[in-house]
Amino acid sequence: MSKSLTRMDLSEAVFREVGLSRNESAQLVEAVLEHMSDALVNGEQVKISSFGTFSARDKSARVGRNPKTGEEVPINPRRVLTFRPSHLMKDRVASGNKA
Repeated sequence: MSKSLTRMDLSEAVFREVGLSRNESAQLVEAVLEHMSDALVNGEQVKISSFGTFSARDKSARVGRNPKTGEEVPINPRRVLTFRPSHLMKDRVASGNKA
């Protein structure tokens, strides 16, 4: 089973690496995530150097198909979140797979 990195893990890492208190570390992580979320909601991109770019994009309405029945179904327009990893992140992940 794969492990997930949680907010608690991030704040614990800030606590260990930066030396803030556990409470301050948790507040810092929350503030960063909230700032990123607000930017995405407002249509801005979030670029993190050597990591990647988060952005929200609008998808238009289209007609889909139920794979079981073949019935055509309308899909409403919606906003979706996308992530494009940087080349450095892609390389780092790829080299981790070769170990």
